[in-house]
Amino acid sequence: MQVKALNIPAVTIELPEQPDMATYESATGAALNALKAQHFDRAAFGDIFLEDLRAYREQQMAGYGFKTIFPLWQKDSKLLLQEFISRGFQAIVVCVDANKLDASFAGRLIDESFIADLPEGVDPCGENGEYHTFCFDGPIFKTPIPFRIGERIYRAYDAPGDAGKAEFWFCDILAP
Repeated sequence: MQVKALNIPAVTIELPEQPDMATYESATGAALNALKAQHFDRAAFGDIFLEDLRAYREQQMAGYGFKTIFPLWQKDSKLLLQEFISRGFQAIVVCVDANKLDASFAGRLIDESFIADLPEGVDPCGENGEYHTFCFDGPIFKTPIPFRIGERIYRAYDAPGDAGKAEFWFCDILAP
């Protein structure tokens, strides 16, 4: 629905619920090869300051002949989020890291009160995986995406290596 509302072409990569890196990289590689055959040669990412993630993306993309673009790199996270809001974009939080934010953040609208309520140490843009969002409206959308909020669900997964459990609160987003 986002792609339709934005009127842009898109390619999706289907992955299992908990893919290992080999599965992820294989699926991504197949998609990149298909895009390369269509004469695409650049990939843009919204990373802001995670050096290791940027290096990984640059290495992965270079292996397929893609140049990387990072338009938000080293920008101030709080200012980026305030600009997102002031330009009229709307997003709702659909997932929070339960070790960083409590369940009440799942299902919240991204607005100035959201920013004010973030605990110290949580990046305003969720750059460290503290939260994830669903953007449903903004000045580049032809129409807002209709939805209703479902229930909040807690899930725990085995984290990679010896990291223990990864714990999350999810907020279901449902068709109206």
